[in-house]
Amino acid sequence: MVTVKDTVHDHIEIDGVAADLLDTPAVQRLRHVKQLGTVQLVYPSANHTRFEHSLGVCHLASRALDHLGIDGVQADRIEAAAMLHDVGHGPFSHNLESLTHRLTGKYHDDVDELLASGAVGSVLRDHDLDPQRIAGLVAGDGTYGQLVSGELDVDRMDYLVRDAYHTGVPYGTIDTERFVRELTFTTLADGAAGEASEAAPSAGFDDRIEAGPTLVLDEGNVQTAESLLLARALMNPVVYTHPVARISKAMLRRAASDLLAATATTASELRRMDDHDFLAAIRDCPATADLSRRYDERDLYKRAVWAEYGDVPDRVHDANHEERVALEREIAAAAGVDREHVILDVPAEPTMRESTARVTVNGQVRRLERQSPLVSALRTAQRNQWRLGVYAPEPATDRVGRAAADVLGLDPDALVTEVRRAMPTTLDEF
Repeated sequence: MVTVKDTVHDHIEIDGVAADLLDTPAVQRLRHVKQLGTVQLVYPSANHTRFEHSLGVCHLASRALDHLGIDGVQADRIEAAAMLHDVGHGPFSHNLESLTHRLTGKYHDDVDELLASGAVGSVLRDHDLDPQRIAGLVAGDGTYGQLVSGELDVDRMDYLVRDAYHTGVPYGTIDTERFVRELTFTTLADGAAGEASEAAPSAGFDDRIEAGPTLVLDEGNVQTAESLLLARALMNPVVYTHPVARISKAMLRRAASDLLAATATTASELRRMDDHDFLAAIRDCPATADLSRRYDERDLYKRAVWAEYGDVPDRVHDANHEERVALEREIAAAAGVDREHVILDVPAEPTMRESTARVTVNGQVRRLERQSPLVSALRTAQRNQWRLGVYAPEPATDRVGRAAADVLGLDPDALVTEVRRAMPTTLDEF
């Protein structure tokens, strides 16, 4: 057994297959991948890593297994998946994932080949565990995959409290002990009549009720589920999508793309780098040296455009990667600047996966979105917080902003007002 003193969960005890996985290269690599990527440029203490997060997820999984009465080989599988759930992350966590997925077809939870080979595969087989089955749990497959990757997963429970602790932002604080004590599995068919009688769900969510055991919160825990929803919604604008974090992430994505274009580095190799490997690579590459210097010195691009969701035409929302690159080139040409000095940042459509978590109410299993009046308000807030960004070096922001408004079909007067209203007023907002 290994005992670890953790900043969030105090003393964590790890044994069995999870303890044997701890010192494999794939898990130890996570010591060098920051949990929050570039958020440290906003909150200096946000230097925690995917490694300590993995320990926390494994701990919460073990607590949930004890509560649910799951033991033996099934418990071993879940604890192994919890320990390994982040080994597929590339440098700076999710930041480069859109690029590597476009070129490799793999997301961070596509880990079949990582678990089947090397030290991880050997440890799993030594414990009579099938690597492919563990990879399925990491991806959220099957009944027990919901514990590792789902609407009520232990991954979410750990990262919210851990991110809140290390940033000093209190909004992510949730009662993880209550969450794991109130989890239960139920067959949704038992609650189908109650759920079907509710109003239709929000657009974009499937109304079908799947058969088989599903992870839910037990009776009397609507507010517990709401706390998870609120924590995520409140952390989003002040931590996860803070403007400085978004700009720096966009600059690193551009540097990664330029690195692949200018060197023999492949997307698969990029995916297996850690943060230090990646920063060293872009420092050494002439095509990315300026972006690297700017990141190192926190000499970041500034917002030339900061536009609300409803002000952005559908053609921009729907543009694919190649179309967005073409728009960047058009904006740069119109502004009379080099193409590399314009970055178009179009976030994904707002989603709220936590709202589909299921809770038990009067003996019936219901989606949280149907039971809680908070969901509609938080969806509206999420849409209102969405911003399209166009970034450029400070001397060129006015020219780039005017050109971007023209090329993208935006109202320039509204954009100037919005950027001024959103200007930073405190050090941590700078």
